[in-house]
Amino acid sequence: MSYNCASCENDSCLIKKNLNYINNLDPNITDQKHTIQCKKSRQFIMEGAPVNGLYFIYSGKVKVIKTGYNGKEQILRLSKDGEVIGHRGFGMGETYKIGATAIEDTILCNFSSSLLKEILLSEPKVTFDFMHFYANELNRSETKVKTMSQMTVREKVIDMILYIYRKFGNHDDGTIGLELSRKELADYAGTTDEQVIRILSALKKEQLIYTKAKLIKILDLSKLKKEIAEHNFFLDS
Repeated sequence: MSYNCASCENDSCLIKKNLNYINNLDPNITDQKHTIQCKKSRQFIMEGAPVNGLYFIYSGKVKVIKTGYNGKEQILRLSKDGEVIGHRGFGMGETYKIGATAIEDTILCNFSSSLLKEILLSEPKVTFDFMHFYANELNRSETKVKTMSQMTVREKVIDMILYIYRKFGNHDDGTIGLELSRKELADYAGTTDEQVIRILSALKKEQLIYTKAKLIKILDLSKLKKEIAEHNFFLDS
């Protein structure tokens, strides 16, 4: 199966949406990328490993992680088709500051640092879009740090549920569309497994959600949104 950029359907991908400009440099330049097929649970970026360019998700889902001082894993974000992984390592040093693991079978397009530099130095439109992307990422990170520090543990868990639902959810039946363990939910919310289990149980008793094993289904979206509305925190990623 071909995974060339011309046949890619991820119109939000920074490479795909700028393909016409990139092809003006060399119609075959994107053929120099590497396509990687990752099985579920495979870690394709190791924290502290040498930078090997950027990864663009052709299809699948990925968790981006960072290890804290106490060795606890923190999930920084969950990514899907068309999104970029490893961008904070690009041009900033010799090693990745994060790790990344496929949470389902995933296909990745890897552009080496040298190939990306060639494109960015030659095509201003692509460079501008990357600059805009980095500015948005910085804004999201700063907003998340500020807002999460003001949230209670319950609010953090609700925010996590709504974040996953916005990004991966099935809006027809209310399921959040991504099966994560209680530990993974806790690693994203920045709390403990026990607190996540307790809060999910409380939300279930209040008939705001339904849970069964790893399945989470939202029963009352408006009430969940209302609980964290004062934080005005509805970022997509």
